[in-house]
Amino acid sequence: MSVTLDGDKSGSVPRAVRKLVRGPRPEAVPALVGTACTFVGLIDVAAGVFPRFRHSRMHTLAEVLPGALGPFAAALSLSAGVLLLLLAHGLKRRKRRAWRAAVALLPAGAAAQFAYRHSVIGTVVSLALCYLLVRHRNEFTALPDPRSRWRALANFVLLGAGSLGLGLVIVSVHPGRVVGNPSIADRLQHVLYGMFGFEGPVEYAGVTTWTVAYSLGALGLLTAVTTIYLAFRPEHPAARLTEEDEVRLRALLDKHGGRDSLGHFALRRDKGVVFSPSGKAAVCYRVVSGVMLAGGDPIGDVEAWPGAIERFMDEAKAHSWTPAVMGCSETGGEVWTRETGLDALELGDEAVVDVADFSLAGRAMRNVRQMVKRIERAGYETRVRRVRDIGETELARIRRAAADWRGTDTERGFSMALGRIGDPADGDCVIATAHKADERTADSPYGDLKAVIHFVPWGTDGMSLELMRRDRSADPGMNELLIVASLQDAPRLGIERISLNFAMFRSALARGERLGAGPVLRGWRGLLIFLSRWFQIESLYKFNAKFRPRWEPRFVVYRTSRDLPRISFAAMQAEGFVNVGMPRPFARHFASARPLPCAHAPVAGQEHGARTA
Repeated sequence: MSVTLDGDKSGSVPRAVRKLVRGPRPEAVPALVGTACTFVGLIDVAAGVFPRFRHSRMHTLAEVLPGALGPFAAALSLSAGVLLLLLAHGLKRRKRRAWRAAVALLPAGAAAQFAYRHSVIGTVVSLALCYLLVRHRNEFTALPDPRSRWRALANFVLLGAGSLGLGLVIVSVHPGRVVGNPSIADRLQHVLYGMFGFEGPVEYAGVTTWTVAYSLGALGLLTAVTTIYLAFRPEHPAARLTEEDEVRLRALLDKHGGRDSLGHFALRRDKGVVFSPSGKAAVCYRVVSGVMLAGGDPIGDVEAWPGAIERFMDEAKAHSWTPAVMGCSETGGEVWTRETGLDALELGDEAVVDVADFSLAGRAMRNVRQMVKRIERAGYETRVRRVRDIGETELARIRRAAADWRGTDTERGFSMALGRIGDPADGDCVIATAHKADERTADSPYGDLKAVIHFVPWGTDGMSLELMRRDRSADPGMNELLIVASLQDAPRLGIERISLNFAMFRSALARGERLGAGPVLRGWRGLLIFLSRWFQIESLYKFNAKFRPRWEPRFVVYRTSRDLPRISFAAMQAEGFVNVGMPRPFARHFASARPLPCAHAPVAGQEHGARTA
């Protein structure tokens, strides 16, 4: 079979076109179409921007893409390329809205091919891709992600910056047609004027003036249209824990809360929840950058876990989210992998101290014992109480101190943090405080309060560390003092076990420092120590080890190894290590309208958050 290109070229239909018309396997359609849109978009942008490209050996390939070769064609090619690039990711994720937009765009591209260039192959490729989308429309059923109108501002900033940079390229790729020698400022001014549809200070010879003007106008129009669309489209807010959900979760925790030390953290109010059909189990989650993150084990009866997990996976499939679980136990990991076919990787270890076995006696506890005695001699006293036993005035002071003593601009934590202190519904939580009267007490808004740590219930006989904060002017060792005080007062509160911080890659650090460790293990430990400059990996391990705990492994559950980088980035966002939100003035305004997330696990000398995964 042969066809004629624009009346002067002929050849066989490419194999890719024949395959496209014949159709791939249905499950491969989203990835194929998304990749095709990315490739076509990039070539389309190049065809619209670079004049030499349109007359190079790539000319034959460029002719099968939407857009004509004149001034209007350059703008049309550029617009189509940018739109296809914007749609590509959504098509790969099977998004229904992206499918609708592509189905509307491709016939318009085909009409442009025929009307402006009379290109048969260009028309065929556009219609074949559209046919493929229509034929496999049932593959594109994913619902929209959680969103708000703040994305319109992000689109305006990011797409506007990209359009500005691309506009500078457009203005500068015609050196032989430029009249005079305009400066960078003149070129930038020309781009800004052109994006608003006005003539700028840079002049060109021939039709290049119109080519640049149409291209810049197209970039400005795309930025405006997409921003307006995002600003006025219906909102799909992120999932939040409703009062009814919280009541149901608390009922499950009352019956089964002793099984997992992370169970109470499911009550974070910035999480969504799915329940099993029987209502006897639930999985709590948050969606971050297209990743559906669950924290810890499912809540409730173990026999009902498969039903809750199935609902979780159905929800992930419906939205085309990447499923992942952070910090589940070994039992939880076994159930997740058995029921879903996902894989599991050991992430680290949780430090658990059995109250009956804890003692400050012995050589192993000498450093902790000496530190605690020194601080006590300095005049510090400790109080360990249930939240319901603390007055509202003192609770307000503790909450204010915890917020003011946070050492980072953003709260940190997700799977092992609650995000609130002193809520009336959390009366069983335990707060340990350190006090010392000094010359600053009278003027301090915190009174004699110098440090605070917060525990959440772990069933009826345990508690799990959630947060540590201290006054920077207090003596070092406040964390050790309050943990020891909590362990010593635990029998009075009916507590038999206490879960402390989570230590990432703890086993690698421990084995790597032993005598006889191999070069690979030593190299891995060296990398972890290097990363500890930013993520406190080694310091958390050493801090936990002071209290001679037993170590309980925790796992990350994931679909494929290709998903791990994306899951890691989403987890870092959820934990607060990476902030890709609005600029600070907007972020403050946005945060005031929703519950604050919680904080990252502290270590001695860096008490600014809560425990971490």
